[in-house]
Amino acid sequence: MTDREIIDLFFARDERALSETGKKYGKYCLSVAMRILNVYEDAEECVNDTWLSVWKSVPPNRPADLGAYLSRITRNLAIARLRRQNAEKRGDDVTVMIEELDECLSDGRSAEDEYASKQLKEAVKAFCGSLPQRDRSVFLSRYFYARSEAEIAGAFNMSAGYVHTLLVRLRKKLKDFLTKEGLL
Repeated sequence: MTDREIIDLFFARDERALSETGKKYGKYCLSVAMRILNVYEDAEECVNDTWLSVWKSVPPNRPADLGAYLSRITRNLAIARLRRQNAEKRGDDVTVMIEELDECLSDGRSAEDEYASKQLKEAVKAFCGSLPQRDRSVFLSRYFYARSEAEIAGAFNMSAGYVHTLLVRLRKKLKDFLTKEGLL
């Protein structure tokens, strides 16, 4: 079944939309959640929360790319779950990864920061678009897909030390870019 047909089922409020979404994107969403949570049961629950969130948000939303839409929801839910679970603990790889970006990005969750949050999202998107393909892929692998530096090194045939240095440089570039844009 195509994404368009699945979205049409959501708009018709047909429960088959959930089963078709699960068939097509279940493993993908589970892998996104597992990269962040590392516990199968938590990841599975996160995916179930994703289906509920999609059921509530489509309609009115009509995602242009259903896979990306589901991935973003799953990722955000998994990070929120991880933050709740680790509210008192610090130091695991994903928490460190999230904290690495905290120095560059503000929270943007309060109502008065909504406009600034939108500007920040657009600026980060523009920053990523300005990067060479390899750097953009490394940046997104780390900060969107929550891959470890070792995984990225293997995927891109680089040393772990080089990946670490590249990520430090990219974060500095992001901070400089956001400062230049007046967002920091």
